[in-house]
Parts: sequence; structure tokens; C-alpha cells
Amino acid sequence: MRLIVAEDSAILRDGLVALLTRRGHDVVEAVGDAAALETHVAHLARTDELPDVVVTDVRMPPSFTDEGLRAAVALRAAYPDLGVLVFSQHVETRYASDLLASGAHGVGYLLKDRVADVAEFMAALDQVAQGRTVLDPEVVSQLMGASRREATLSALTPREREVLELMAQGRSNAAIASTLFLSAGAVEKNVTSIFERLGLPQDSADNRRVLAVLRYLGV
Repeated sequence: MRLIVAEDSAILRDGLVALLTRRGHDVVEAVGDAAALETHVAHLARTDELPDVVVTDVRMPPSFTDEGLRAAVALRAAYPDLGVLVFSQHVETRYASDLLASGAHGVGYLLKDRVADVAEFMAALDQVAQGRTVLDPEVVSQLMGASRREATLSALTPREREVLELMAQGRSNAAIASTLFLSAGAVEKNVTSIFERLGLPQDSADNRRVLAVLRYLGV
């Protein structure tokens, strides 16, 4: 199997390369950032030597947020037959959904802390290379939670979502009005509408503002 490894930690990168090489795989490139990953895959594609699978972390330079996962999504869009195994400590639901939406065949997402042993990792890699899908149950759980949250919030207007986002930041109605350049009455109207659209009836036993924020956060 021909592989590219993208991992910003030099120690982990070298460890993965050594592990894969010992098991007979050909690691054609090992890079430390997402830009280098995309560059090397594009170069190999031009020479008709596209690797079987890319193994990539999520958080990589320069911002250490989601560069690796965004690169994976871009690579799958450009090369639909390229296998991608995301191997990270973090679940980034937005781009993970995009990666799966691009075609779930030959895609995997494993969490480093939850891989029990080397055999499990190698088995997942083989499945991705064979065009199958391998997802850690925690990844599935978070993706489902994000999906439910989005479905709940889809009933809100764009302005109501802006108001709810500021509510989640702990802003008062006055602060929201100042931030969005609205009147106090307009903010109150939006807040009331949010409660209604989210199905939060007035009840002295519950704080609707808190419940709305919890819905926004997916709790």
C-alpha cells in the first residue's frame, strides 16, 4: 500500500512512518502541514502515482485548528478515489460532515486516544484502502449531535441566529442591541420569536433564555 502521512508532531510522524514501513507499506511522503500534503498529492497525481491512502491529523500549522481536515476534504473533491484516514485527538464536525458528504467510500476517522492497539489501526487502514468506511463511535455520536442541533436551529431566521449566538456569549438584550445596531424592542421581539420557534413555552420553572442557549450549544 502506498501512503502519505501528514502529522505536525515530528515524533508522532516518524513513529507512524516506522510503524507502517515495518508492516510492508510504502510511505511515499511524510509531511508536517496541510499545504505540503496537498502539494505532494497533486504532484503524485500528475505523475499517475496517486497514493492509496492519506493519513492526516486535523489540527496542523499555521493555526492548528482544522487545516488537515480541510485539506482532506479538498483532496477528496479533487481525487475521489483517494482513500483518506483522519487520525486525530479532535472531532471537527463541520468538515467531517463535508468529508463524508463527498462520498463515504474509502474514508476513516479515528481518535488517537481511543485506538486500543496497532492491529486495530492497521485493520482500519486496510478497510479504508479497500473502499470501506471506518468511523470511531465517538465521531459518529458528535456528528449526529451536530446534525440534530442544525435541524433545531434551521427554524430560526438569520437575524434570530445572530441574536441567539450573542445570547450564548452571555450578552444582555441591551448589549445585543448595541452589537447588531437594533432597537431594544427589536431585540426583545427576536428573543420572543426564538423561544417560540424552539418550542420553549413560558414556564416559571424554567429559564427560557438558558434553555435556548443550551439548544444552540447542542446540549
